[in-house]
Amino acid sequence: MSKKKRKIIVTAALTGAFQGKEANPNLPEQPDEIAQAAYECYNAGAAIVHLHARDKEGISSNDPKIYSEINSQIKAKCSIITQNSTAPANRPGSAAEDGMALLYAEDVFLPDMCSLDCSLIATSWKDRTFIYEWTRDFLIKSAQRMKELSIKPELEVFNPTSIEDVVKYVYPQGVLDDPISFSFVMGMDKVSQGAMEFTIENLMHIISKVPGDSLYGTMAIGANQLPATVFTMLAGGNVRVGFEDNVYYRKGELATSNAQLVERIVNLAHEFGFEVATPEEARQILKLSQRA
Repeated sequence: MSKKKRKIIVTAALTGAFQGKEANPNLPEQPDEIAQAAYECYNAGAAIVHLHARDKEGISSNDPKIYSEINSQIKAKCSIITQNSTAPANRPGSAAEDGMALLYAEDVFLPDMCSLDCSLIATSWKDRTFIYEWTRDFLIKSAQRMKELSIKPELEVFNPTSIEDVVKYVYPQGVLDDPISFSFVMGMDKVSQGAMEFTIENLMHIISKVPGDSLYGTMAIGANQLPATVFTMLAGGNVRVGFEDNVYYRKGELATSNAQLVERIVNLAHEFGFEVATPEEARQILKLSQRA
């Protein structure tokens, strides 16, 4: 009897809050560009797109109207799962609460999922350093609001103690539905105090912290992206690729699109004998709610 193949959920992080077209001219910034990139990633095998918003000048934004436009345009093109970032915009004076603006706005097109960052870190970017105040109380409040809106959180963790916080102090409050889904953020240590570097030892340690009935995957920055995602896939997890984390295809060669990075990890998954989950299959695995 043949053994059933495990299905890998592939997430494509299309654009982030930091680098823009100056880093790679193929990075999408405006809603129509982002929606087209999402559609290309859907055709390449991604089940989820992780989304940040930019204003007309290409600067990071938490504007609910921009997120709503992005979500709406993507849903008009395909059935891929939308996952909006709730990180505060990369702007002077931004605070943790700013990242949740979409969840309290009226008449907006909501996503299927949202990221929920679970670590206290300080990031230095260009000429400033800013502290992300993702406290336990903030996490509980934000997760509860997502639950009210039938949005599933993707729990982004920058270090092992963040998983302990979630398991011991957030989950018991009843604000997170099973299965919990974690994303390990690795390789941000160069710019973020409190973040962990990517090593196999660090990855295996953080995997050991995950409750047995939870899902997990890895996002890794720059040259770490490919080895970290491949190793996580082999270790039982899901994967995330895309321009938010890495704008290169290989050393010295810029990627031509987010879809190119998706195609490579999908091909590798098949080579290792895995199947790649469709958006519909990923919805079932994640147990996403059906919004009225």
